[in-house]
Amino acid sequence: MPVFTAANLLEAARIRKGLPKVAVPAGCLLDFDGELVQHLADTGRASEDYAWPCFHTRLFRWRAGSAEYGVIGGTVGAPFAVLVAEELFALGCRVLVSISSAGLVAERFTPPFFLLIDRALRDEGTSCHYLPPGRHADADPSLVAAVRDRMAGLSVPVHAGPSWTTDAPFRETAGLIASRRREGIISVEMEAAALLALGKTLDRPVVCLAHVTNTMATRTEDFEKGGDAGLADSLSVCAAALAAALEHGERKTETVEGGR
Repeated sequence: MPVFTAANLLEAARIRKGLPKVAVPAGCLLDFDGELVQHLADTGRASEDYAWPCFHTRLFRWRAGSAEYGVIGGTVGAPFAVLVAEELFALGCRVLVSISSAGLVAERFTPPFFLLIDRALRDEGTSCHYLPPGRHADADPSLVAAVRDRMAGLSVPVHAGPSWTTDAPFRETAGLIASRRREGIISVEMEAAALLALGKTLDRPVVCLAHVTNTMATRTEDFEKGGDAGLADSLSVCAAALAAALEHGERKTETVEGGR
């Protein structure tokens, strides 16, 4: 068992900052680029929860219809993403969704599109602190299926498939990209393998999304997300994933309790 825990850190931070106790929403989103949470705050759809005790981030509460979700921006990279994910789970989060900007590896797609990551190549170090060494971190197949079903009604392109998680984006050589392409990898990002490994170890539902927007800055149109319309598409995809993951978790709990 770890000696240094997220719960103990947050309680110490809460006391030091003089904050009240807080429980985060059941569904939380890690917005790595931070553009979604900024847009939500600017348009009055999200407000900051000043009782969030984390030393490094700000938590916003996002109203999406009748649901309320937690959103944190800017947690780029596997170690930081996992640190904040553990803190969210320690304070009441039941399902976690992440969305990253990602580079295109596969040749059969044209950006931009969204990828629901069902498997992540572990080319980073953080996942090894949660799972024994291995080639991939796998998403829960039943959870992926539930999210895919929910997204089928959206008007934006969403595909499911494998991604490559790396700690060193500027070391993506032509040889490495070609090798990953032969493995069937669709995108490259920096967090999914670690988050999926955390979810497996903690037995928590984790959904990793990638907004594939670029070909590693090799096209003039790279990183174009479509302005406000693109932000709206991203939010609809994230909201669908959060709702589906929460429903999946509730059904799973009912099944377990019904079998007792």
